Amino acid sequence: MKKINLALLVLLSLGATVRAQEKTPPLLFRAAHCLAVKEFLPRSNARKLTFGYLLDEHSYSGDKVIYIVIYAAPARSNGWFFAVFPTGNAGHEVFNIQNNATFVLSKHERIGVSFTSPPLGGIWTQEHIVSAIKKIEKQPRFTILVKDLYAASSCSCESYTDPQHKGTLKR
Repeated sequence: MKKINLALLVLLSLGATVRAQEKTPPLLFRAAHCLAVKEFLPRSNARKLTFGYLLDEHSYSGDKVIYIVIYAAPARSNGWFFAVFPTGNAGHEVFNIQNNATFVLSKHERIGVSFTSPPLGGIWTQEHIVSAIKKIEKQPRFTILVKDLYAASSCSCESYTDPQHKGTLKR
């Protein structure tokens, strides 16, 4: 019996290690790079950040959006939310940061999302973001070194805070 329990423990810990070492998806990394260079990362002395994301290809007609969550700490359920619209192709991608918010999740039977700093837009936008955060919560998290996010990238980064892009918020 002890050998079976030991074998199960070893298998479970190996499975957790494999999941923890999952490689960061390139799309998430490039979008997170843009969050860094456009100065959207949370101010802290952290050397690494924990991310979650969801790619949505259906909500905005003809456009893809990457919903990104940066968690306040690896085991926490609060943090920062971003909506980033990628365009172009692998030869020249542009990542346009179009919305952001800070949030806190409550751990009840139904996960509730409260915004501590709400996103731009109306009720539809907030409901859509709440839905995205709930989906992201059910997916793997990825840890990225902050210094890596500032490394050169072949993509271009834009934001609704750029002077030439004011008023281009997608809804």
